[in-house]
Amino acid sequence: MTGTQNDTRRLFGLTVRKNAHPDMRRLRREAGDPTLHGNKFWKSSCLTMDYLKRHPLRKGARVLDLGCGWGLGGIFCAKQFSADVTGLDADPSVFPFVDYHAELNGVDVKTWRCRYEKVTEKDLAAFDAIIGTDICFWDKLEAPLFNLTRRALRAGVERVVLVDPGRSPFRRLAERAQDKLGADYREWQVSRPMKASGCIMVAGEAGS
Repeated sequence: MTGTQNDTRRLFGLTVRKNAHPDMRRLRREAGDPTLHGNKFWKSSCLTMDYLKRHPLRKGARVLDLGCGWGLGGIFCAKQFSADVTGLDADPSVFPFVDYHAELNGVDVKTWRCRYEKVTEKDLAAFDAIIGTDICFWDKLEAPLFNLTRRALRAGVERVVLVDPGRSPFRRLAERAQDKLGADYREWQVSRPMKASGCIMVAGEAGS
């Protein structure tokens, strides 16, 4: 189904369907609604894409998109940097939305059902960069994400980029990573294609 122009967004070179689009309604009927907040486009994705546009990954980088939801950050990496992308999420009902948007934008993204605490240092050694958008929304997620970031750096991951609208669990995570892991923690905002503001934590190549 094609929908209407009002059912579709253009963001940083990507085509993104809105929830009202007939294809999104069909996917929800077939796959069910995602349960862990992976049920829509989150504006913080614009912060991730804007940061990566200004601080590009190297071409062909192996990227893990944590808590991928619809996978837009990873799809952006695949399209802009020819990245080899894996989208990780604990909720497999998001994967049809990832596959749909990857195909819509002419890229391939692998998917991996896993929880953060189950991702091992050996697993992380297979990636050059890790991204995550809007994934530290509960207090109980702060420790698993800090520990995953630490394991990633030990495994040789070049850069970990986590983005959030500025919730207190994320700020605590970023401050802890800044103190213990030498991460860079900064405010970030964009005005186009939509207004969004929040925080970015970069570990590894901090200051890139």
